[in-house]
Amino acid sequence: MRRGLRVLAVDDVRPALDELCRLLRTSSGVAETLGAGEALEALRLIQSDRFDAVFLDISMPGLDGIELGSLLARLDSPPAIVFVTAYDDYAVTAYDIGAVDYLLKPVRQERLSVALGKVTRMVTTNGRGGGGADTTPEAMAALPVESAGRTRYVRRSEVCFVSADGDYVRLHTLSGEHVVRMPISRLEEYWQDHGFHRVHRSYLLALAAVRELRSDSTGGLVAHTEAGDVPVSRRHARQLRELLLRHAQRTESGGDGRTR
Repeated sequence: MRRGLRVLAVDDVRPALDELCRLLRTSSGVAETLGAGEALEALRLIQSDRFDAVFLDISMPGLDGIELGSLLARLDSPPAIVFVTAYDDYAVTAYDIGAVDYLLKPVRQERLSVALGKVTRMVTTNGRGGGGADTTPEAMAALPVESAGRTRYVRRSEVCFVSADGDYVRLHTLSGEHVVRMPISRLEEYWQDHGFHRVHRSYLLALAAVRELRSDSTGGLVAHTEAGDVPVSRRHARQLRELLLRHAQRTESGGDGRTR
């Protein structure tokens, strides 16, 4: 019977490492916590011992947290990875390599408990140590949005369409717009098999969100959703009509045609 999680905390700043270890040791469900002051030390510990989870700082000299996390994800039985950092710029990259969660410093006990809950569920489901390849698509089913030190997860099923904004994308939902640092081409790779279609160089559209197609004042095609109108480029117009027809037929036959 499992006594609790064995956790490794990694941070090159000693006060930050001590505080993270303290929080972990006083958390429910954690049986043992070890600390490492650098990535190479952590790697040696992981190679010689087994941990259910590794809580990683990102900005470290030499081998940084993202690089270490990438190495851990390639192990046959990798630990669950949780990033703990002062920077919100790396969230997409973190989830891309299979991270279970992404915490912003200073870490609150209640937020840490949420992350530990995710680790526990992963360990219970997959056995000791985290999963690998299967975590990436599921992570992209909900994108983290950082605001005022808090993280909100916008589910793919909430998004009506996505618009490009330089190196960022705007997720348009019925509750408003949410900005995520990620190129639209990258998001398209993850969502194109889940009911989203590129209809314009700057727009990704959820087929299930389309209420009607209409012409704009210049004769161009526009897809109307409850979150707003989406321009459809001329070269995508015919394909979009075909996709909407097939989507409607699938919906009529009993499926919603959209993986959530």
